[in-house]
Amino acid sequence: MDLMRKYGAEATKLSINQYSPPKCFELAGKRFELCIDTGDLTGDAVLNFIDGTTVEWSTKSSGLLATDEYECRKADDYTYLVTYCVEGKAPRENHTWVLDLEQGLVTFLHAALGENPQWPYLIESDFGFGYIKDSGKDPGFKRHGFTDDLVGTSAKWVYGHELATVHVYHHPSWYRITYPKDRVLSEEAKAQNEAFQEILKALPSADEPAYYVKIKEGIYLVSVTEQNMEKILGDKIVFRSNTLCFLDNWNRLYGVGRGFGTGTRDGEDYPIYVMIGRYGIPEEVDESFFTDPIPYLV
Repeated sequence: MDLMRKYGAEATKLSINQYSPPKCFELAGKRFELCIDTGDLTGDAVLNFIDGTTVEWSTKSSGLLATDEYECRKADDYTYLVTYCVEGKAPRENHTWVLDLEQGLVTFLHAALGENPQWPYLIESDFGFGYIKDSGKDPGFKRHGFTDDLVGTSAKWVYGHELATVHVYHHPSWYRITYPKDRVLSEEAKAQNEAFQEILKALPSADEPAYYVKIKEGIYLVSVTEQNMEKILGDKIVFRSNTLCFLDNWNRLYGVGRGFGTGTRDGEDYPIYVMIGRYGIPEEVDESFFTDPIPYLV
């Protein structure tokens, strides 16, 4: 029996979440009192993990607890990516947290639609950095924070047995994407890659805004959003200003993440919210990926 033939087609349908690792339930029953004192989202916060899927939360010192269904994945033994969408909120809103239990630090990423009246599908990302009050650690004044450590790096990220992209981190606030050309793919996967390549040809460049956050040595949070693609192509493509964040472990070259945004097919919108796993492979790219100017800037 050829198991690749038996299961491969179904695995391909999972697309970008094919390699998402199993859910992590280790935070169930734990409550975290947080202080976000740096960035755009300052204030006291609470994450109370009632069980393996439900979290009570509050932000910005509101003191008002809301309840949502969360997902949790781990980048290493002590570093957790926690994410949930705010139930009943319109336009939609996502909260993603990095709980760094090794250092007693926390990062809060807020992503929401509808904040830009000119581009209602556009997603903006805001960050807050702080510490876990009851962690038993003394964080002093050190916080997670934005970094340019990734600039000069290119990597092929593999999300499934037939899905991979190449990310080029060429600027502290931007990244570029391309697709590997040396993979053996099914006809369906080839067609999908070719369709994506045609989309990129319709743009001035593959540049999109990016945020790079250093969590600790070898662990980085990368957040990218398809803003220029949305502004230029709109509903001509399925994916509408999706934002992806990845908690990457460069010591092991793998990462965990989430995707959040909107899809439009046949004129109908549907929500996108997906958990992602990926592993990295070194990838050489033409020097122009690092040196070409960004056409979206003056």
